[in-house]
Amino acid sequence: MSTPQDWQEELDFVVDFMRELSTQTDPQTAAELYGRRLREWGLVRTDGFLAVSRRDLKYPAYRITRSSTWKEAINPWLEKHRLPIYTSGILSELIYSNELTIIEDLASRLAPDDPASEYFEGMKFLLAIPQFDGGEAINMSVMMTRDAEGIDRKHIPVIVLQSNLWGRSVLSSVLRRELKSAYDALDREFKMVGHIQRSLLPTSLPEIPGLDLAAHYETSTRAGGDYYDFFPLSKNRWGIFMADVSGHGVPAAVRMAITHALAHTRPESDLCSCDMLMYLNSVLEGRYIGQTGAFVTAFYGIYDTIHHRLKYSSAGHPPPRLARGGEIVPVDGPGGIPLGIEPDVDYREYEIPLQSGDRMLLYTDGISEAFSPSRDQFTTDGMDKALLRGNGSAACLLKDVLEDLKRHTGAVQATDDRTMLAICVK
Repeated sequence: MSTPQDWQEELDFVVDFMRELSTQTDPQTAAELYGRRLREWGLVRTDGFLAVSRRDLKYPAYRITRSSTWKEAINPWLEKHRLPIYTSGILSELIYSNELTIIEDLASRLAPDDPASEYFEGMKFLLAIPQFDGGEAINMSVMMTRDAEGIDRKHIPVIVLQSNLWGRSVLSSVLRRELKSAYDALDREFKMVGHIQRSLLPTSLPEIPGLDLAAHYETSTRAGGDYYDFFPLSKNRWGIFMADVSGHGVPAAVRMAITHALAHTRPESDLCSCDMLMYLNSVLEGRYIGQTGAFVTAFYGIYDTIHHRLKYSSAGHPPPRLARGGEIVPVDGPGGIPLGIEPDVDYREYEIPLQSGDRMLLYTDGISEAFSPSRDQFTTDGMDKALLRGNGSAACLLKDVLEDLKRHTGAVQATDDRTMLAICVK
């Protein structure tokens, strides 16, 4: 391309150049496009070009990463092993000087044994442009001509600006690619953690005489900290457990797995519900989450299928919502403090008789505290409306709550894990 004849033609070329460059995601392809379009622009005439880097190297080492004399382009980001490392010569002096350098008589500056002498053959003028990263010339562009007059000095400020902006653009592209690669690797691990976590939940709901059950489990990230479980006990009793680990993501999932493992070592038949929570609190606080600021809220109930009674204890967990005869029945008893905060906590056990037609919801606060677009919480009132509607199955109750929740939250993404267990007494 000849030099543009007026500013409009030049501007059109630059805008088209930048538009095309913005579509590139691979730094090697972008570098090749950049070099080709600069030659088309014709703003600066050169007879030779080098790109030099000292990234991840120590003085006086450097690499030549690109050369106009190479017949085959080497990708410096993927084929660094093909780029030899030099430890002496004029290029080492130039890149470690951190200065822009103009040499009008290149032959007089070259030592006979300069390791990069083959790149300077026939060249008289050299312009070394530092490309700064963190205040240091980590990379350098070297432009050369065969005549001593070299590059028009009035163009050099623009060339320096252009070169450094290009260097920052390439660095951003490389970092973006590395970040995506790291994110993809982490996402694969998070998916695996989430898969492992879900495997700790019941694969199917148990058939508990007199009860109809349905469960919903939803994490706000790949893995979460909510947990529910059932324990078959002797004397026609069943343990019903729900917990919510503080925080989100992998740390919460790990603590959830620990809570699961501990809970499965303790549901002996003769224990009351408060004994389970005191055991969990003692071990979690003493060995796993004490002094970390993390905690676990938990509800543990023991249902007697003969006498239809639910004995329960709570460690800071939201109390169940119970509908009976068209009204919400309070489920009494202070919740106690969450697990893992203080040692030697005494949790109390409470009891409530269940009747045919009762509808109950156990839940984590990701349900009641779910936000609408206007930042209003769903609250227990939202659950109560569904509880008081109809007399369908546990699955229908769960469906009603979730539909009401969806209408409330709209397009707002969940910021906390959401778990519910619907229980209908036959």
